[in-house]
Amino acid sequence: MLIVDQVSKNFAAFQALDQVSFEMHSGDIIGLLGKNGAGKTTLMRILTSYISASSGKVIIDGDDMTKHSVNIRRKIGYLPEKPPLYADMTVQYYLKFAAEIKDVPKQKRRSQLAKVIQECDLEQVKHKTIGTLSKGFKQRVGIAQAIIHEPKLLILDEPTSGLDPMQIQQVLALIKNQQDQRTVLLSTHTLTEIEQVAKRVILLKAGQIVFDKPLDELLNVSNSNQVQPLTLEQVFINHHQQPPRESQALESR
Repeated sequence: MLIVDQVSKNFAAFQALDQVSFEMHSGDIIGLLGKNGAGKTTLMRILTSYISASSGKVIIDGDDMTKHSVNIRRKIGYLPEKPPLYADMTVQYYLKFAAEIKDVPKQKRRSQLAKVIQECDLEQVKHKTIGTLSKGFKQRVGIAQAIIHEPKLLILDEPTSGLDPMQIQQVLALIKNQQDQRTVLLSTHTLTEIEQVAKRVILLKAGQIVFDKPLDELLNVSNSNQVQPLTLEQVFINHHQQPPRESQALESR
C-alpha cells in the first residue's frame, strides 16, 4: 500500500529526514512517534505531496509520488493538527463542499455525505455552524472530510490534540474503526493513545527511524533486568536516552 524508500529531506543546511524507509500494508494502523523536531510533520507533508523529498522514493498504491502526485492525492485522506474547517459553514454544507473538491462523483455525493455523518456521529450537529461546535465535534468533522472520498490511506496529525478524555475516546474509537476500510498512519504525543489503536509503532529521532516494530513486541520486551512488560512511555524514554545510530544498532542485535 505504502512504500517509503530511503527518503531524505533537507532545508538548506538542516537535514529534517535522513534515509527513512518503511512499508505499510492494507489495514495497518501505525503510530508515528517522536519529540518535536523529530521529523514527523515533515514526513507527513511528503506523504501527502505537500512538499517533495530531497531524495528517495514514495510509492502509494503502486503510484510513484514524483510521477503521479495528482492521482496519489485522490487516494489519501489527511487531517493536519489544525483541521481545515470553515467556521461559518454548517457541517453538512462543509462536507458537501469537501466531497466536491475531492472529486467524489456527483451521483455518489449524497450517499457519501450520509455515510460519513453517520460514521463520525455528526447527525445531531449536521445543521449547526462549525464555529459553534466543541473541539471534539470539530475533530470529527475534520476526520469526516478526510474520509469522504474513500481514501486508501488516512494520515492523521495529532487528531486528539486539545480534547477532553471523553472526546479522546470517541475519536480513538472512530480511528480504530477505520482499519477495515483503509490504512492509517497516526501521529500523536500521547503514548497511551497509540497503545489503544496502533498495531505497529515507528519512532523517529533526529530524522532517523530508531525502531519500527509491532506494538506487542515492543511492550513485551524482557531481559535479565526487565521481566515485566514495558509501557510505550518507558520504551520511548529509553530510546531517547541513546543516540539514534546506537539505538538502531541495539535494535538489530
